[in-house]
Amino acid sequence: SASSSPSSSSSSSAKSSGSSPGTSLARSVCPAPILASDINASGSARWAKSYDVCLCHSDVDLELVEELVSYLEGQPESFRCFLQLRDAAPGSAVVTELCDAVQNSHCWVMLITPSFLRDPWCKYQMHQALAEAPMANGRTIPVLKDVDRRDYPKELRNLYYIYMALKEKSFRQIRDTIMRYLQELCRS
Repeated sequence: SASSSPSSSSSSSAKSSGSSPGTSLARSVCPAPILASDINASGSARWAKSYDVCLCHSDVDLELVEELVSYLEGQPESFRCFLQLRDAAPGSAVVTELCDAVQNSHCWVMLITPSFLRDPWCKYQMHQALAEAPMANGRTIPVLKDVDRRDYPKELRNLYYIYMALKEKSFRQIRDTIMRYLQELCRS
């Protein structure tokens, strides 16, 4: 299904085991899990950027995005979120603030709704995030809500997305995807 977050590929870790591909995945050696305390450690690569996640959304969807930000910031990892209305410096140019937030964030969550698709500013935000790290696996997290798959932006079709049906489940998927990226970041 294209409606879930991509999972990391583990088939390369069992190349020469002599077993069939189906069983080699089960026998793959997974690296030790990285705990929230490791990600939160002061020497962690997480702290190389100001934000863990930048949220791109339509103004119409602000209430839902504020709920998501509250959820993410309330997690044990205390994700650092950039929410333009709250975090942009008064008096700064809107485009400058957005570009800075995109460059200084590890991940970008795009809440793609009918309002997002109609808003030229949202399209600009999407293009800025994609230009920052083209084809960055796991960094751009599209979240579809009330949008048909055929209306999914062509620019994002190479990325898996999260379809928001149940808010709590979708919020957890977003959190898990951000966490997975931060874990990979700490391993490298």
